[in-house]
Order: sequence, then C-alpha cells, then structure tokens
Amino acid sequence: MQRFVKTTILAALGLSAVVAFGAAGASADPLRITLAGGSVGGAWSAMGAAIGQTIQQQVPGSSFTYEPGVDAANIQLVFDGRVQLGIAHAQMALRASKGEAPFKAKVSSLRAIALLDPEATIQIVARKDAPFTGLEQIAREKKPVRIALNKRGTMMQIAGEQVFEAAGISVKDLASWGGRVEYVAYNDGLDMLKAGQVDIVLNMLAFPSAQLNRLANDVPLKMLAIPDAAIAKINADAGTKSVTIPAKTYGFEAEDIKTVTGFVVLYGSDKMSDADAETITKSLLTHFDYLTKAYPSFARMGKKGLTDVGPIPLAPGAAKAYKDAGLL
Repeated sequence: MQRFVKTTILAALGLSAVVAFGAAGASADPLRITLAGGSVGGAWSAMGAAIGQTIQQQVPGSSFTYEPGVDAANIQLVFDGRVQLGIAHAQMALRASKGEAPFKAKVSSLRAIALLDPEATIQIVARKDAPFTGLEQIAREKKPVRIALNKRGTMMQIAGEQVFEAAGISVKDLASWGGRVEYVAYNDGLDMLKAGQVDIVLNMLAFPSAQLNRLANDVPLKMLAIPDAAIAKINADAGTKSVTIPAKTYGFEAEDIKTVTGFVVLYGSDKMSDADAETITKSLLTHFDYLTKAYPSFARMGKKGLTDVGPIPLAPGAAKAYKDAGLL
C-alpha cells in the first residue's frame, strides 16, 4: 500500500483533525488509510473515527479518512482496492464470499482485522399507540403498515426483509395491503416515526440504543418481538443468532424481547501488506482503553473479543499481532 502523509477526517462527522503524537512502538512509516463505514452520525461513524484516532496515535503522521457507506458497497470498495478498510456485518461478508445477492460474483479476498460489535441486534420499534401488538397480528390482519428499513445494500435491509417475510409480511404482500417500505438511513427512519410518516423502524445495533432512548423522550414507543418460528428461519437463512433483550433494558419496554443478533467486523483485503495489517491491529490493542470510551461495545467484549471475527479469516498480520499479545 502506498504510504505518505496527509491528515483528513470528514468535517461532516463533526470531528477536528487529530494531531498526531508519539506512541510506544510506533512504526517509522506513516500509513495512508481510508475507511468506509456507515452514515454520518450513526454508530459506525463513531467506530470509524475511533479507529482512525488509534492509528494516528500509534503511527505519527499517518493519514486517515472516513467515508460514509453501506455494508455491500464497503465490501466492494475494499475488494476493488479503492479503500483500505471497510466496516460490514459478518453476515454480509459471508454473502459476499458466496457470491449471494447483492453481490454478482464471489468476493474471496476479504480478510478480517477485528470484531467491532458483537451485538448488532435487530430491534423493531413502533409508536406505542400503533394499532397492533406484534408481527403476527400485522400478518394475520394484513395491516397496511409503513416500515422504515435501512438503505439498500445493508445487512439491516436484507435481514429486515427476511425477518418480516419469515413472519408472513413480505414486501410484495405489504404493498398489496396498502402498506409500504422506506429504505432510509436509521436516523431518518426515526425522524419519520416521530413525524408519523412510518409505523415501524427496524435496525441492527447494540442495546440499549442511545438513539431510541432519545426518541422515547419525545414519542411513546414499544418494541416488537420476533416470533419463534421466524427467529429459527432468519438464523438459518442469514447466520444470525437468537438473543433476548432483557425486560426494562429500555424504560418503555417492561417485557423480555426475543430477537436475533449479528455482528460487525473491520475488514481489509488480501492485498494489504502483513506489516500494515499488523500495525493497524496493534493500534487497536495499544489504544484499547480509548476505544472503550469511544464506543461501548469494545468495553463489553474486551481485547480477546477483537479476535472473534466469524467466517472470514483473519489477515495474517492481524493474526500475528493477536498472537504476540497472547490473544490467539
């Protein structure tokens, strides 16, 4: 990978450029890294900015740029060599490796760097006064609900459609009932729910979600569970795992909520040098305390959790860094 100095972080993230400073064991050669993540202001942008800071702290003079993106596009950008790092759900990366939609061919060059979030949990919320109690009632009574999923090309969009279809609410059927699906960024979906423009919003993220808690201050909410049969089907189809959001995790929900969870991983490609992959991984390990303050999932999983990347193999340089740290 080409290396030279230039410091850039998107102003849209509301972040100032990081002043590089020395770190023990820092590489002599600055890195030039572009990371493709999620929409501005979302959880992935917070992760991406934190990763950039650890790299710049570890390797003074390094360049880091964060680009907003979505799962599938991020993987394609890494594959094409247009960015060095991408954030994506492991379930989307698995689809890429198999050449499944939305990919037109197998992507075999992905290499994992680190687990970023082990609890990308599907959370389905509706206004408390919505005229339904669950997905089964919507399907049974063919209610013309308006649903906000995430943008097309995200695992949230794919898994969301799979969840609703497994519960008997396909996008096609929904349209015939007079309902519709909106494909928008999560924060936009929450704004639409607040404005009464949609009835349901679905996303995959850690719980409790600060965004949902903020919305609950303005709009009474309820959370919808996924039926058991639908959970079994989505786990088989998408590679998710069953999970329960405990009662009172949110002030607005007094019951346990059955759902499923995926996980979010940082990827590079097999074209990244072992030295660069090792340096990036060492940056995460050396400055892990900073990561735990920047995003809560890091604190919950600990350093060992970084290695639990799922079906896509670790980059050799990342594996070496973890082995040297006694984590593999």
